Amino acid sequence: MTPPPGWYRDPSAPHQERWWDGTAWTEHRRAPEPVGYGPAVGQAPVPGPGPGAGPGPESGPGTGGGGRGKAVAVTAAAAVLVAAIVTGVFVLGEDDNGSPRTQTPPVTATATGPAPVSDPPSPSPTASEPSADDPALVEDQLNGITFPLPDGWVRPKYVAEDDVMMTTDGTYDCPADGSVCRHGLVVSRTVTANAESSPKVLAEQDIEDAADDAYDRDLIGNKPFGGIESHEEVAAGPVAVAGRAGYYVRWRVTTAEGPGGYVQSMVFPSTVGTESPILVRYVFDAGEDGPPPADMDTITKGIRPIGDADTGGGVGSGIGPTD
Repeated sequence: MTPPPGWYRDPSAPHQERWWDGTAWTEHRRAPEPVGYGPAVGQAPVPGPGPGAGPGPESGPGTGGGGRGKAVAVTAAAAVLVAAIVTGVFVLGEDDNGSPRTQTPPVTATATGPAPVSDPPSPSPTASEPSADDPALVEDQLNGITFPLPDGWVRPKYVAEDDVMMTTDGTYDCPADGSVCRHGLVVSRTVTANAESSPKVLAEQDIEDAADDAYDRDLIGNKPFGGIESHEEVAAGPVAVAGRAGYYVRWRVTTAEGPGGYVQSMVFPSTVGTESPILVRYVFDAGEDGPPPADMDTITKGIRPIGDADTGGGVGSGIGPTD
């Protein structure tokens, strides 16, 4: 049986005592205390003779020296027992030549030593940081969806609106007021200011505002394209987005200056948070410098719920709009 923690005769230096922590010797040593007296202030308590031993010396009249002699004998026996146990920890057997084989025991922390500190775990990749083998994705954490990032598109930089998911790479001087324009951008936002829940109604209501924001006036009231002169609806209908039934409306916009462009409003139900409808706007410049309108369909088909790469969608799906 392993002795309990306490001060025992040091097997390597019997003239002093060494602290046994219950499993191994520590580096704490001291001069032997007189047997039968309590510990000094600030010292570890001196253990009794150990499990199974009789009571220690009694105090009071009539007490002779026999009790103290027994305590000394028991303490010495305990020290011999501990020394034998510790020696057994080191000697693990014999090697092939018959000589003892030893192994260094594990280092144990002392009472005054610092607690061991483990190395922090390595960071793991997040959902917004796809691996090199995955297609590039843009994550909309608020609405719980991801967008594919086609060639020629980048994550937004130096864009005032915080709901822009991606833009075409590079900028150019707007044809009218000389501010900076981009050939394409995609916006994702939650519909919260409208009690309407029908994707069709919401898309039809939003398309005019989407066109005005893109090609009529900017956030500070300038007209980067000289204003909108006319528009034409070129496509509309039900669409499945991330497995949800939605609706889209697409306009071709003619501006006073520049080639004009294409604007699309698409609405579909969310599956996260308050389940408010999600509005996605596409703004593509027309002409050879703008992205092809077919990229709207490509991006739509690639929208997925976060963490679900198998949920399909896209224009022409059999899922109809919810009115």
